[in-house]
Amino acid sequence: MKFLARTALPCLVALVVPGAALAQASADNPGESARPVPRLPDGTVNLGPAPGESGHWDTGRGGALMENDVELNGFFLVDPSDVDRVAPFKPWARELFLARQANLGLHDPHPRCSGNGGPRTFDTPYGIDFVQDANRQRILILVGWSRRWREIHMDGRPHPDLDTFTPTFFGHSVGHWEGDTLVIDTVGFNERFWFTRKPMGMVHTESLHLVERISRPDYHTLRYEVTVDDPAAYTRPWTASWELPWTEFEIVEYLCNENNLDPVHFVGPQ
Repeated sequence: MKFLARTALPCLVALVVPGAALAQASADNPGESARPVPRLPDGTVNLGPAPGESGHWDTGRGGALMENDVELNGFFLVDPSDVDRVAPFKPWARELFLARQANLGLHDPHPRCSGNGGPRTFDTPYGIDFVQDANRQRILILVGWSRRWREIHMDGRPHPDLDTFTPTFFGHSVGHWEGDTLVIDTVGFNERFWFTRKPMGMVHTESLHLVERISRPDYHTLRYEVTVDDPAAYTRPWTASWELPWTEFEIVEYLCNENNLDPVHFVGPQ
């Protein structure tokens, strides 16, 4: 399966994006797609379960591969000859991405229970859910992996002064609705995470600026689109998108610090 990362300019760049392997739930069961999208009392799209029901968005393991990718212990390698199809890297970022690929993601912060910012939030095991808090004018994205949450301010506030803001894993997010699409603008990231799961090792700096567009075209489908703008790491902005399926099960409890199963699977040169 192939997907395109669209640049903000006319050029097209191919990208391997997470989550897409799970995007067929509605297509495989057309009857599910006919169910209307749930809405809140004010008419806003409800990104969570309908009243009286349960469920969450199943990120699973995700993964959309180019034809010549190689899998090793769940780590997907991009053929070096295809690296320029992944994203419009600047030379230093391209070199670092290839180095992370060469050591099989050995230094990925995720297996060490670190936080996952940006698009990887939508491709982290144990799924995600949304809490739309109208009273406090915010939306919380609940991340099943290690029980984290991300706050989206919906009250019209601006971003803080980044010269005094301490960069974080999730950054500072402000959002608004454009019709039935939630648009989230985020800045203020630190550099202590890899912002995609597959291909693992994507590079970013504290200059990273994300614009995410989230919609629910039918009851069982969440569409996620992200535009990545990091002028320190990439030659131009680029965009990728994928879909997540709905599951009627609750998010299970998993605390990475108490049950970290990843270290025994570490491979690659030290």
